[in-house]
Amino acid sequence: MVIFSVNKKETSPYDGQKPGTSGLRKKVTVFKQQNYLHNFVQATFDALSVEKIKGSTIVVSGDGRYFSEEAIQIIIKMAAANGVRRVWVGQNGLLSTPAVSAVIRNRIGADGEKASGSFILTASHNAGGPNEDFGIKYNMENGGPAPEGITDKIYENTKTIKEYFTAEDLPDVDISTIGITTFGGPEGPFAVDVFDPTEDYVKLMKIIFDFEAIQKLLTCPKFTFCYDALHGVAGIYAKRIFVEELSASESSLLNCTPKDDFGGGHPDPNLTYAKELVARMGLGKQAPGSEPPEFGAAADGDADRNMILG
Repeated sequence: MVIFSVNKKETSPYDGQKPGTSGLRKKVTVFKQQNYLHNFVQATFDALSVEKIKGSTIVVSGDGRYFSEEAIQIIIKMAAANGVRRVWVGQNGLLSTPAVSAVIRNRIGADGEKASGSFILTASHNAGGPNEDFGIKYNMENGGPAPEGITDKIYENTKTIKEYFTAEDLPDVDISTIGITTFGGPEGPFAVDVFDPTEDYVKLMKIIFDFEAIQKLLTCPKFTFCYDALHGVAGIYAKRIFVEELSASESSLLNCTPKDDFGGGHPDPNLTYAKELVARMGLGKQAPGSEPPEFGAAADGDADRNMILG
């Protein structure tokens, strides 16, 4: 077992790190500045009560946009140094914003633990890539965004921060493989649990919706549909739910492989950016190559904004 130590690092404040309910969104080049992400993460830990951090379990994942993998490793090391006991990460760092909420509220860990909150790495419907946007926000134990009282504390902390804590000798964790990796630390064991990002969300959907009835519709030859994930995180849920759970044809799915730059597109589900879906639905300037589907839908990068077309 790898044993890590806690390192206290000096830092200086950055202007403008004020988060809203949608978190802090800036260009990737801004987040890549020395200690920029570190400052915000430490300011967030310092804004939360000790019982929400020491010995706790937190979730760290997002929509898979550019800089996410690096950010996850930074946050894991800082979580370990700040006394967090476990970090849950969706496989490949992926979790939709609605799925994060489901995980916080419903997932039970290997030792019976539940999450007390989550860092969500997303800039929602903004473009992704080396010169595009990145974002981070914190959700509380109820699965919802941090309230204004917490975000105000975070912002005040960012204006006066002088140090942050990290575990420099903690190796990067393989987030592409499901499993639990355990390390030893000054305050006891620390674990990173990489899990299936669709599991808890699908369980919740089966409670809310009648999957049997939907399956009958989707497998009816007279009904056709198309779902466009715009290369965002919704793609992994579309494949799991529509194809694996509801037996729909994978040909009904568009752009359902998540990409860190969203395929060079803009993951905003509207008539302008969901061009392929609009064309397939016969709503564009040119007629579709075949009979258009009866139903169409698209989601943004982190799958909490949707467009429905008929």
